[in-house]
Amino acid sequence: MLHLLERARRRSPVRFEIVAVHLDQGHPGYDGTPLERWCEAQGFDLRVVRENTYGIVTERIPEGKTYCSLCSRLRRGILYNLAAELGCTKIALGHHADDAIETLLLNLCFAGSLGAMPPKLVTKDGRNTVIRPLLYAKEKTIARFAELMAFPILPCNLCGSQENLQRAQMKTLVDDLETRIPRVRESMLAALAHVKPTHLLDAALREGLGATVAIEGAAEGDGASRAESAAPAKPSRQGARQLPVV
Repeated sequence: MLHLLERARRRSPVRFEIVAVHLDQGHPGYDGTPLERWCEAQGFDLRVVRENTYGIVTERIPEGKTYCSLCSRLRRGILYNLAAELGCTKIALGHHADDAIETLLLNLCFAGSLGAMPPKLVTKDGRNTVIRPLLYAKEKTIARFAELMAFPILPCNLCGSQENLQRAQMKTLVDDLETRIPRVRESMLAALAHVKPTHLLDAALREGLGATVAIEGAAEGDGASRAESAAPAKPSRQGARQLPVV
C-alpha cells in the first residue's frame, strides 16, 4: 500500500504528504528491522511506535481465547492519537477485499449483524477519517505483487499463532464456497454495494431511510438473476483531494 500511495502522490496534481507508521507491539521475538531498512532504502519517512499492547492483550484475554478484537482496538487507538498528533487528515489501512468479505461473514455468523468494512469511514467523534485504498483488491493479488516486488513481510506472531480463529474459519468457508460457486468472492463483494433496505428485517433502518416494505419491481426469490450479473463495485473517486495519510 505504501508503495502504491507513493506512486499516486508523485502523479497527483494535488500535493500531499505520506507518513509511514510501523507499530511494534512488543511480541516476543518480533523483529521489524527488515521493514525499517526497506523504508530507509526507499526514502520513506517511517515512524516506529513501540507500545507493549502484547502485554495488555495477554493479561486481559484468557488463554485459548482470540486476541484479535482487543488487539485491533488498541492499535486503532494508538493510530488515531498519532494521526492527531502529526496533523494527518487521513489514516490509510491495508485491508483488502478478502478482509471485507470475511468480516461480513463474521458479523453474520457470530454477531447476528450485517456489516463489513467501508472504503472510507469517519469516526463517531469526527476526529479521524479512515481510508482503505486496497479494499477492492484480492488478497492473492496483493500477495503476488508483494512477492514480485520483494517487499519485506512481517508475520503476526500473536494471533497468527492461534488455532481455530473465527476469521480463519471464515477464510476456509469462502475457499470452500469458491470451489462450488465460481466468482463467489466477486459476488459477495458486489453485494456490499447493492444493499436493499426494504428487503431486510431492520425496521429502524427502513424508517430512517424513508423506505417502505413494498416490493418495488423485484421478485423475492433467490436473487439468481441479479447474482449472475453481479460485479464488484468500482472504488469512488470522491474525496481524492483528501489524501494525506498515516
